[in-house]
Amino acid sequence: MTAPTASARQVAVQPVATAGNSLNTNVYICPQDVTVSAVTYATVTAITGANTNTRGVVLVNKGAAGSGTTVIATLQFDSGVNTTANVPKVITLSSTAANLNVTAGDVLQWQSTAVGTGIADPGGLIAISAAAKYA
Repeated sequence: MTAPTASARQVAVQPVATAGNSLNTNVYICPQDVTVSAVTYATVTAITGANTNTRGVVLVNKGAAGSGTTVIATLQFDSGVNTTANVPKVITLSSTAANLNVTAGDVLQWQSTAVGTGIADPGGLIAISAAAKYA
């Protein structure tokens, strides 16, 4: 038996303007069974969180059929939750261990969602780290 291997996937995501706009981006088709161990987001310019009109980002496992809703990682940009341009921001992983398990063929989707009229998402680079699972 070989030791589990780690992998990382980095994907550029597009910016999203304010005025209530949201954007879903398919970012990865998993080639093997893995457990996600970290998700980060390095924005090209800063995001300054707000409490009323804000933005959330979520990594969702859409499954092989494309209809899944399992949240792998999420971050809400409320007041005091900010990013610094070009510095990776840790996106909080699900506290449910089973939500971090991804099966070969599953599609992972990055969702940037406006709350109220929203705040701008400048886009940037997301990084997904995972370890292969062996039976």
